[in-house]
Amino acid sequence: MMLYRFHIEVEAYAEVSNFDFIIEPNMEESSKVVSLAVEQEQPEAKPPHEAVFLVLAYLPVYEVVVMSLVCTSLRDAVNNDILPWLNVVVESPLNWRLNDEILMKITSKANGRLKTLGLINCMHVTDEGLQRVVEQNPLINKLHIPACTGITPEGVLRAVKTLCQRSNCLKTLSINGIYSIQKQHLDMLITNLGKNQPFEKQQKQLPVYYHKHGGFSVFKQESQWLIDLEICPRCFEVRMVYDCPKGHLTRESPLAPCRGCKFCIPRCENCGGCIESGEVEEGACEDIFCLECWLQLPKCSYCNKPYCKQHTNWWCTSSDSSLICKVCDENSHGYTYTDVL
Repeated sequence: MMLYRFHIEVEAYAEVSNFDFIIEPNMEESSKVVSLAVEQEQPEAKPPHEAVFLVLAYLPVYEVVVMSLVCTSLRDAVNNDILPWLNVVVESPLNWRLNDEILMKITSKANGRLKTLGLINCMHVTDEGLQRVVEQNPLINKLHIPACTGITPEGVLRAVKTLCQRSNCLKTLSINGIYSIQKQHLDMLITNLGKNQPFEKQQKQLPVYYHKHGGFSVFKQESQWLIDLEICPRCFEVRMVYDCPKGHLTRESPLAPCRGCKFCIPRCENCGGCIESGEVEEGACEDIFCLECWLQLPKCSYCNKPYCKQHTNWWCTSSDSSLICKVCDENSHGYTYTDVL
């Protein structure tokens, strides 16, 4: 079973290489894997359940390609149906190889009906590539391009203006991590985004919590905000501003004392609450915690530091089954994990 799974992964990388995403794997090693997989006879599989085909529309690009290698039916669905390509989300491990040309090849599979474009940390995508995509896909209503450092504020503004020309206006925009966004850029973006939005919807803003800010999924319905950035009430810079879940404060009270960007108010990685200066506790992943969360989380047997929820897979296990963080495990064995990668 594990051999078959590894064979699927190799095939996936080979398939994605058609879009020039991944450096081709070592041919000698690949041939060995393929030959071994052929020797292992697999029982004839039944056709997948019909619900599986509906799931394809909600998967990131890499997982869509992997699904196409499971069976002939899924392969035909991925190659011939536009449904899996109406919501394009590119994230790790493909984001670092994505460029303008490859992005056009992928989005063209939607035949101009693309609804969601999510590019997470795709640093090689430029203003020109983004503009070409939005011009050929005017139905995009969710644009999520955080940390795409190859895109400028002017490129974002031009793309938003293009998408907001029609009544099916862009509904949500995520641009946190794009460099040099100033107040004038933010004002122009909000003006364009609010053109075809009801005033009541513009005012309806759910709180944004620090510990829930990561990740993107097309399963999420309306996020209730037009844009993820705003003016921090403390430093007056254009940044993501977080609410405090402990005080149940919302955006209706913009001058709340514990509301601000992460640079102005330190927040617990586990619960998202604001941390007083004397209550900051550091974790093994170098994130910070409030004292309440720090006391509840499991800790390393050596340094007595916990991991946050995002790094729980970093735990190691000692001979007596106790938890050890990566740093202490490296020190005890005299090597670093980068030495064996």
